[in-house]
Amino acid sequence: MVTVNLGMLHHILDHVYGAFMHRTKISPPFFSRGWGGAKLDLLERMIKQLFPEAAENWPPSLIQPIWKTVWETKTACLREGVFKTPCDERLLSALPPESHTARVAFLTPKFVPPQKMACVVHLAGTGDHTFERRLRLGGPLLKENIATMVLESPFYGQRRPVLQRGARLLCVSDLLLLGRATIEEARSLLHWLDSEAGFGKMGVCGLSMGGVHAAMVGSLHPTPVATLPFLSPHSAVVAFCEGILKHATAWEALREDLAVQKAAMTLEDVRERMRNVLSLTDVTRFPIPKNPNAVIFVAATDDGYIPKHSVLELQKAWPGSEVRWVTGGHVSSFILHNDEFRRAIVDGLDRLQWKESPS
Repeated sequence: MVTVNLGMLHHILDHVYGAFMHRTKISPPFFSRGWGGAKLDLLERMIKQLFPEAAENWPPSLIQPIWKTVWETKTACLREGVFKTPCDERLLSALPPESHTARVAFLTPKFVPPQKMACVVHLAGTGDHTFERRLRLGGPLLKENIATMVLESPFYGQRRPVLQRGARLLCVSDLLLLGRATIEEARSLLHWLDSEAGFGKMGVCGLSMGGVHAAMVGSLHPTPVATLPFLSPHSAVVAFCEGILKHATAWEALREDLAVQKAAMTLEDVRERMRNVLSLTDVTRFPIPKNPNAVIFVAATDDGYIPKHSVLELQKAWPGSEVRWVTGGHVSSFILHNDEFRRAIVDGLDRLQWKESPS
C-alpha cells in the first residue's frame, strides 16, 4: 500500500503553481523597471514616520463615496462606490493617476439597524483584481448580520497603471506605495463605517498580501476592531526573499539599477537591499492592536509561500492573538478553506463589545 504525505502534496502544488506562474514567460517578473528612484526614497521616509503620523492624523478626512446599486433582493443589497483616495499630496503625486479614485463594493443585509450589524473591510491579496472572490467569502455572513466592504487596491483592477501587466508591479516603490495607500484608504473606510454608517462592530481581513495590510490597519486603529489576516506572512521580506515569489522577481534588473550608483553589485547585495527595504513592512514592529484577543490568524500547514516561522513571529509579537491552522498549502487553502476564514471572522467579531448607541 502506498501512503501519500498530503502535506507534501499541498506544498508541491504551491511549487508547481509557482513554477507555472512565476518561472515561465507567461507574465513579466515583479519590479522589471527597478527600484523606483526618488519615489522609493519618499516611501521609505513616509513609512518610517507612519506610527506617530497615524495617531496624530486621526480622525482622517471623511471620504464621501458616490454609490450605485448593483442588485438587491428582499434580504440584501450590493452597491458599488467610488471616492477620491484620502492620501495626502505627497502620496497622491507618487500614485499613478489611474489609482487616484478608489473603488469599493458594499454588501449589506436589509432591514437590520446598522448599530446591530458588523462590517468587515476585505483587502486584496496579490493578483486579486476584482470584487468577486471577496464578495463570495463575505456573502454567507449576511445571515450573521455581517456586512462586507471590498476595497479595490491601488495598482489593481480599474486602478491598474496602463503599462503594468496583471499584478506585476513595475518598481519596488510601487509595492510600498500600494501598501501605504491601502492602509490610508482602509482606515478612512473604517472611520466612515463608524461615524457615518453607524455600524456596531467593525473588522478588517485579507488573504496573503491583503492579510499583511489588514494586520497593519488593525494595529493602527485607535479603537478595537477584529483583525483577521489569512495565509499571511509577518513581512513582505518573507514573500519576496524566502517564498516562491523570489523566483518571480527581476533580480538582474534590480542589480543593474543599483549598479548605476555603485558598480560592483552582486546579486547577494541586491537581495540584502531588498530585505532592508521590505523590512519596513514587518508587522511585528507595529503597535499591538487595542484588543489582541480579536486578532485571529489563519495559516496553512504546508504553505510554499509563507513559512510557519513567519506566522508564529506575529503571534509572539501580539500576545493574546490566536493562530488557527488549516491543512493545506497556500493555493489549496485559498480555494478549500473559506469556511474556516468565515468562522474566524465571526469569532473575531464576537470578541468585541458592541458600540454604545448614542442616546
